This record gives sequence, C-alpha cells and structure tokens, in this order.
Amino acid sequence: MTDTELNTLIDLLTSRPKPPNPTPEMLRERFDKLADFLPTPDDIQSEPVTANGVAGEFIAAPGADPTRCIYYLHGGGYVIGNVNTHRVLAYDLSKASGARVLSMDYGLAPEHPFPAGLEDAVKGYQWLLASGVQPEHTVIAGDSAGGGLAVATLLALRDRGVALPAAAVCFSPWVDLLGEGASMTTRADVDPMVQKDALLFYTDLYMAGGDPKNPLASPLYADLAGLPPTLIQVGDAETLLDDSTRLAAQMKAAGVEVELEVWDKMIHVWQLFAPILSEGREAVAKAGAFVAAKTR
Repeated sequence: MTDTELNTLIDLLTSRPKPPNPTPEMLRERFDKLADFLPTPDDIQSEPVTANGVAGEFIAAPGADPTRCIYYLHGGGYVIGNVNTHRVLAYDLSKASGARVLSMDYGLAPEHPFPAGLEDAVKGYQWLLASGVQPEHTVIAGDSAGGGLAVATLLALRDRGVALPAAAVCFSPWVDLLGEGASMTTRADVDPMVQKDALLFYTDLYMAGGDPKNPLASPLYADLAGLPPTLIQVGDAETLLDDSTRLAAQMKAAGVEVELEVWDKMIHVWQLFAPILSEGREAVAKAGAFVAAKTR
C-alpha cells in the first residue's frame, strides 16, 4: 500500500456531498454511484438467477470452478447496496479463490424490515444447495451489514438443521446494531465512512421497532457454537473495529475456529476498492486463499 492510494480513496469518499435529511432512496442513489469508480472487468461472467423467489447473480472470473461457490451477501446497512455495487468485489473474490460467486439481492429496509432479509438469505442458500452445489464446497461471505447477515444466516441454518457451508468470510462485519463497541468513539475521527448516528438510523429502519439485540439481527449476542471456520478482516481505522474483535473473541470462546486480521490504517470494507487500492487486492487475495483451502 502507498499512502497516496489510501489518501486518494479517502478524498474520494469524503468529497462526495451528503444530502441533508436523507431518505433511503437518496442514500441508495449515492451508494450506487460508487460503482462508477470501479469499472467492470471485460472478462466477467455473469448470470442472473431467481433463487427461491430472491434475485441473485452468479459472478465468475474465467476458469472459475462451477462446483465451488462463495455465497455473498452485500453490505449497506440493510438499507442500501445491491448486486451491482458489489459486482467488482464478487469478481475479484472469484478470481482470487477460483470459485463462482452467488451474490444476492436480499430485501432491504424500510420496505422489507427484519427478518425479511435474513429469510431471503436462508432461501437463497437453500436454493444453492438444491441446485447441486455441496455445502463442503461452499463459503458464505459478506461485508459490513452483509457480514453480520452472513453470521445470522449461519445461525438460522444451524438452528433449522440445514447443512452449513465449509467456512465463512466477514469483511468489517456489523454484528452489534446498538453500536456499543468502544471503537465507535475511539475511531470516530479517522473513519471516513461509518459514524454511530448513521448506524443507529439504519438500525431503526431495519428493526422497525424490534429489539436490536435479537441475536439474528445482532449476532454478537448469539450462541455461536457450531459455526464453521471463519475469517474476519477489519481495518484499524474503523468505528466498527470492535464489532470484529468482540465477534472473534466470542467465536473462540464458543469453540469456533476463527482467524482475525486487523489491517493497519485500513478503512471500512477497503476490499471493495481493490481496483484502486493495493491493500484491497492483498486482502482479497488472502480471503481467496482461505476460500480455496476450505473448499478443496
């Protein structure tokens, strides 16, 4: 990584105007425009699918093994984001792991509050298994809210007796909807993307009056026993840093095999910006190697 790359990215993120009193539609449009800075690779292979009524898209780099799959849940606070905003990251993960990626457009709040997105994620995974992909050749992954949703989906699958994937990958997962980690304060001055007031705004939309400590909404408060090996990557310059460190500690206490990587200077979901940030490419390469090792 060079400081120039990181500073250029931070300038890009902080220079974009933030609408006052934003609506979900405004926030979605603003986030969607980030995809304009990440050109789609010419050799990407994509196939839209409907998975038990939920829209999704198979995304692959050339040569990806169709029998191995990353089941991907995008971030965006359960309110914004979609397959398009994360298509390049899905491609990068496919290229790094040699597996296809099934990226899901689960239902978003406030139109589809908790537990709608979770149920969509469960249905999509069950469809993937029914299509012939074996759980031992599958990894569930996600970033930010999608990282939290990946853990919540594992919990729901475990409790319903559905075969779990071989492993999980979480990029900067949001697993505490109350935002009670100390890093919400200690990293507030250096995080250009996530602040507590915005997180709580998303929490209110997602939970629609429900309990933010529901373990299927905030997996930090769940019994995590029985979950598969998990890789967690988080930046040291994130307000959500403590979500990852606390999640890793609780996974270890529950007997789950977990690898926690805290990346110096990195911001929230820097992997998304791999085309313009060398540290993003390094993180995706490590995640890809983890997926390959767990799905052989």
